[in-house]
Amino acid sequence: MTTPTPAVRDRLLALDSAELPSYLYDLSALREHAATVRAALPERVELYYAAKANPEAEILAALGPYVDGYEVSSGGELAHVAKAAPGRPLAFSGPGKTPAELTTALELGVERFHVESLHELHVLAALAARTTPGRGPLPGILLRFNLPLAAASLEGSSLAMGGRPTPFGLDPADADTAVRLLTDGTYPQLRLLGVHAHLASGLDAPEQLAVAESVVAWAADLAARHRIRLTEVNVGGGMSVDYAAPERRFDWTAYGAGLGRLADAHPDLTLRIEPGRAVSAYCGWYATEVLDVKHSHGEEFAVVRGGTHHMRTPATKGHDQPCTVIPVSEWPHPWPRPSAAAATGRVTLTGQLCTPKDLLSRNVPAPGLRAGDRVAFGLAGAYAWNISHHDFLMHPRPGFHFLTP
Repeated sequence: MTTPTPAVRDRLLALDSAELPSYLYDLSALREHAATVRAALPERVELYYAAKANPEAEILAALGPYVDGYEVSSGGELAHVAKAAPGRPLAFSGPGKTPAELTTALELGVERFHVESLHELHVLAALAARTTPGRGPLPGILLRFNLPLAAASLEGSSLAMGGRPTPFGLDPADADTAVRLLTDGTYPQLRLLGVHAHLASGLDAPEQLAVAESVVAWAADLAARHRIRLTEVNVGGGMSVDYAAPERRFDWTAYGAGLGRLADAHPDLTLRIEPGRAVSAYCGWYATEVLDVKHSHGEEFAVVRGGTHHMRTPATKGHDQPCTVIPVSEWPHPWPRPSAAAATGRVTLTGQLCTPKDLLSRNVPAPGLRAGDRVAFGLAGAYAWNISHHDFLMHPRPGFHFLTP
């Protein structure tokens, strides 16, 4: 959905110009979507929310009833999520974890570490030896591997994290060494749980299932080779969100059914997924107003409050952010009100930055668009504010509104 929900539309029209731009999050819409996702997944498939997609405390809290835990990828996310969702299971991911971050995670009792390299395994073992003796369960390890599999499925991805040379995860050539360190008594302070593999983002359900099946098969072969029992396999996230056709959503029903068949084939294995964007993107809107409308070399441009320093996604991914224009009849100013030519019919929406890359959406059908009209950019509930270059040109920061019934 890109058309604002009634709650979002009402709040957008109620805000004063000085309160724009603002992020508007419909928490009821978020809960409804999360409940649909959860209902589509089999009982033995765990759902961890990738906090990097949107770590706002209100978002984390709203998702609480529908997720089994949260995936964090830095010391900052670790501290933030542990405070915002106290007592909930956490999985600590990401390359380049520092000794200080690992120590904090151990002290907080994090039970799952997605280990990215042999070096990280050595560091974690040394820290765990002096941090955790006698304190609850041993830290659990999921070895993250960059697996060279399902290449055909990865071709359509928007962001490849594996299946080719990348800085993410262990090379499969290190698999036997890593498993031996965790099973031959070298590191008794750690317990091997299983395998993690997040290989790509932007995949549809059939491609995601193909990747999951390949990861589980590879993990089963690894376990058989070492004559050990793995209890968990995390097949990652990366479920597609289509910014060009936002009404087309990831097929959670088909994906859940496929994961159910995979789980039935491996009854002793817990499967885990960790989506982020596909969970929270649909609940957020970046709301603003048109400041100016101008004609340039045969095209119409509308400059809005804010821009890609608040919502970097369209500039980063090179797409047009889906949006809805909400006309406003009032014009309280004594100067003339600029407007787009009705005959042109198409307007490119830009921000206030001094760069031609500050494009939010091109060729939007908005005949007669006028300064003072409001615009709601949809799919802004993930990878929007939190990945943006906030301080460029030192414009004011946006407001944040979390809407509930």
